[in-house]
Amino acid sequence: MTDALVIGAGPAGLMAAETLAANGVSVTIVDAMPSVGRKFLMAGKSGLNLTKNEDADAFQAAFGPLPAAMQAALADFGPAQVMAWAEGLGQPLFTGSTGRVFPKAMKASPLLRAWMARLDGQGVTLKTRWLWVGWDAQTPIFDTPEGRVTRTAPIVVLALGGASWARLGSNGDWAAYLPEAVTAFAPANMGFGVAWSAHIDAHLGKPIKSIKLSAGTAESRGEIVLTKAGIEGGGIYMVSRAMREGAALTVDLLPDWDLARVRAALRKPQGKTSLTNHLRKTLKLGPAQIALLSEFGRPFPNDLAPLIKALPINHTGPHPMDQAISTAGGVRFDALDGFVLKEREGVFCAGEMLDWEAPTGGYLITACLATGRAAALQALTRTVAPQA
Repeated sequence: MTDALVIGAGPAGLMAAETLAANGVSVTIVDAMPSVGRKFLMAGKSGLNLTKNEDADAFQAAFGPLPAAMQAALADFGPAQVMAWAEGLGQPLFTGSTGRVFPKAMKASPLLRAWMARLDGQGVTLKTRWLWVGWDAQTPIFDTPEGRVTRTAPIVVLALGGASWARLGSNGDWAAYLPEAVTAFAPANMGFGVAWSAHIDAHLGKPIKSIKLSAGTAESRGEIVLTKAGIEGGGIYMVSRAMREGAALTVDLLPDWDLARVRAALRKPQGKTSLTNHLRKTLKLGPAQIALLSEFGRPFPNDLAPLIKALPINHTGPHPMDQAISTAGGVRFDALDGFVLKEREGVFCAGEMLDWEAPTGGYLITACLATGRAAALQALTRTVAPQA
């Protein structure tokens, strides 16, 4: 018999297991996939942005309003603690110019190997290809290579992920087994569809930089990439929540110029130069920026400057949820006491399966680690488990 059963072997589940095992609890981790941390490894292919090196208030502000349990978890295990933890696993880090923190290896696999070695040294048991399929009363049921089995433990930590990237194991199917506690999923940190005209084809796949995106009160100076399906990139992700909630998207093509300066530049004689060349020469706009202006600005008004400063972008809505980097929705905090389910004493929830949302930039992984740790610490104070 195990003292703690952790269901889900992503960052939240592994951190919960580490915290429990470090306090003398025997832990078994089960995961539906053949290997652990698949979405974590995918994130590492672009550099593994572990956290953001900024003060606690600024870090938490990026999440928007948070329930008290999340605030406490992030205060207890925020950027400084994440950096110390990763370095404790033998992973040297560096901080980029925007404050984002990465392993010097620029991938997730060395960190994950070191982490799994630590867990193995703590006596943690790992079972893969164990798919959670609900409850037998209060006991979790699993489909396994050996058939259907049940397992019980004084502590059960659910760390099942959100509902994007299903091929990596995060599909949200578990929500059917917690119907009383879950709010519907929605895509987060996602691109948006655009029905481009043919003249955009030459600019597909190219980043557009030095712009500002606005949606409601949300703003971003990040870059975007035009794709065949629409708009992707860090810039759009930063305002995607506001867009999903109905705010219109505008792009400032010259955020470092005020309106008067743009107007003054446009008043320069155009002569026989085409408008495209006039915009390029007087405003220093690049080809992709001019193409974007043409796509959404024509027919051009006599006063083009306001359009350049706030170009409306017409889109067809978010890309499908499975293509999103993360998801909103999941287990509601009003169904929890801290991180334990009110209706299932001894069952704790952590990670992206909880109903919180954050932008990219180190916030997602940090919050998964923090909530995994917080759920485990709460389990230690609420559950009497035999010591190993």
